[in-house]
Amino acid sequence: MDEEQFDELVTRVEELLSEPWNKPKGRKRKLSLADAVAITVSYLRQDSIQEILAERWGVSQERVSEMVTYLTPLIEKAMDEFISTEEDAAESVRDRVCLLDGSLGPCWSWQEHDELWTRKHGTTGHNFQVVTDLGGEVRFISDPVPGSVHDSVAITQTPVARILENSGGTIADKGYQGCGYVTPRKKPKGGELSIGDKRENRNISRLRAPVERAMAHIKSWRILHTDYRRPLRTYLTSFRAAIGLFFFCLDFPF
Repeated sequence: MDEEQFDELVTRVEELLSEPWNKPKGRKRKLSLADAVAITVSYLRQDSIQEILAERWGVSQERVSEMVTYLTPLIEKAMDEFISTEEDAAESVRDRVCLLDGSLGPCWSWQEHDELWTRKHGTTGHNFQVVTDLGGEVRFISDPVPGSVHDSVAITQTPVARILENSGGTIADKGYQGCGYVTPRKKPKGGELSIGDKRENRNISRLRAPVERAMAHIKSWRILHTDYRRPLRTYLTSFRAAIGLFFFCLDFPF
């Protein structure tokens, strides 16, 4: 995020405050609004331990936790316009060949939430889906679903399947076999792939490379890549704040 983008973010957050950051009367906050926003964005970007952020800004861990809790929902709201709606995404992929991939945002193993366990990854988390064009430009990122939901099901529990109905075709990995997309062939039980099948799988892998690079770019927002440590009820807000910031950094200035 460059200086112009950060200043715009702070301005947008300030417009959403229910009261001035520093009131005319009374004790002033130790942190400026810009510093508080910087702490929150750093937390989303690096998933830093709060004690480290506290030491860096010269405040207590409790103050960092307070700022992250207070400002993350405001950042989510401020960035909401940069997240594509189902309608916008469907129009943007119309007649285009698209790439599809799913990923896991890992989190702590909260008790009584077995739905977060994914056998594929051997951990708990949330499944989210990413649609790009053949060049790797991200067209849509779905909201998360529980980690136990398979990719082929996740596209029906999110707008992804409906969005891709407008595309000119979709290339995906083996997890989407049977969904009507172009996917690699699986090795037959007790057999081997033919030379032609292996060649075709390599071609599909090359075509899918841009969505894998896009996924790595998205997950450079480490809150989506490392164990989420805050309360489970806050995950969706943090997820959407990070995704909004991802698109904001790509799209602003317009």
